[in-house]
Amino acid sequence: MEETINVLRPKRKHSLNTEAEQPEPHKRRRRTVESETEPLTRQPDPSSSNRFRLLSCPSPKKETQSSREWVCNSSTSSAYGEKFVVVSYNILGVENASNHSDMYNNVPPRYMKWKRRRRLIRKEVKSYNASIVCFQEVDRFDDLAHKFRKDGLEGVYKARTGEVSDGCAIFWKQDMFSLLHQESIEFQSFGLRHNVAQFCVLKLQDQLESDVPPDTSIHTYRRPCTRSRSLVIGNIHVLFNPSRGDIKLGQVRLFLEKAYKLSLEWGSIPVIIAGDLNSTPQSPIYQFLASSQLDIQRHDRRRVSGQIEFESQYRTFTYNRYGKPFFYRWSAEEVRLATGCEEVTHLQHHLKLGSAYLGVPGSRRTRDRCGEPLATSYHSKFLGTVDYIWHTEELVPVRVLETLPIDTLKGMGGLPSKRCGSDHLALVCELAFRR
Repeated sequence: MEETINVLRPKRKHSLNTEAEQPEPHKRRRRTVESETEPLTRQPDPSSSNRFRLLSCPSPKKETQSSREWVCNSSTSSAYGEKFVVVSYNILGVENASNHSDMYNNVPPRYMKWKRRRRLIRKEVKSYNASIVCFQEVDRFDDLAHKFRKDGLEGVYKARTGEVSDGCAIFWKQDMFSLLHQESIEFQSFGLRHNVAQFCVLKLQDQLESDVPPDTSIHTYRRPCTRSRSLVIGNIHVLFNPSRGDIKLGQVRLFLEKAYKLSLEWGSIPVIIAGDLNSTPQSPIYQFLASSQLDIQRHDRRRVSGQIEFESQYRTFTYNRYGKPFFYRWSAEEVRLATGCEEVTHLQHHLKLGSAYLGVPGSRRTRDRCGEPLATSYHSKFLGTVDYIWHTEELVPVRVLETLPIDTLKGMGGLPSKRCGSDHLALVCELAFRR
């Protein structure tokens, strides 16, 4: 039997002298409720265009180093159709961890062991009752697939091209979805490095045999008339290199174009895109996803992903005669890589995307001004957000799992940790088809 890790209910630490050092229990609970739930019950101005109200989903668990809380959308449940849970998780490839060990100097070696991390990742995903899982940095797919198959999840894998051994994997709950189609993109065929993306067209299965009323034959039972529920799920791990904004944009552009094309081919079905975009919420790449357009000439190609601000702490950059960082303009070749044509500098995509985490407002302790998590990844050279789940307007976010406050993450010293199997935090949201 494998070890069970409950990331939502860690053991409490008790002082040896509880009477002398701690206040009365009922007073301590009252202060905790007042300080932690106040931001979660604030009512918006009725005239505001934001139709969501921030609610903390019922949970008796207190936030500690490893706990995360669900935050719910206040919209009436009558607006929801079928619901399902989506997880996006960069699980830290074994080879990547080994080749970049300097990023994990503060992490005890036992926390880096793959078998231990695999067990934590599996238990974590199982605790979310995940319907669809998008993994990045997968270099032990057969190992993962064997374990997740026992949990009722089936998956497909797309390995990177070139010498690097990791790739992307999509898993889905077998008793909820059936696979209709799968495709992938090898960006190397477009001159955009060895990264890959993958897509699955999944169909929500019809009423299960277990739902048939007792004493009724499955062959004679008349199912209620419902619309077919299918969707496109896309999974991507974008190039890391902060200075190659042209390649990053090119990968994201092709990814969105393919997702839109698949949606049309299957009857304009909803789209979900997930993954590690190696771009921050303040970046032009994020702006492109959110607004559907971007004029690349207005941006320094080395700052397209937003990572340059962090990288500047570790590297020396060229400054002009006025003492300002040099603005790296786009060459004709870089424009071609980013947009697909040397004469085009304005990018546009046709998906109307919304971020799942923006759809359910959260606490200021874990969200930035945009509404995205403050941090989804933490190691010795980075602390910030690069992972996302986006969806088209046919879907509505029901609830999301908050990440962890910055001070809590810093208190861990780095990831992976005792209860986290990767240097990234999983993004988790429950989505529903609109009625």
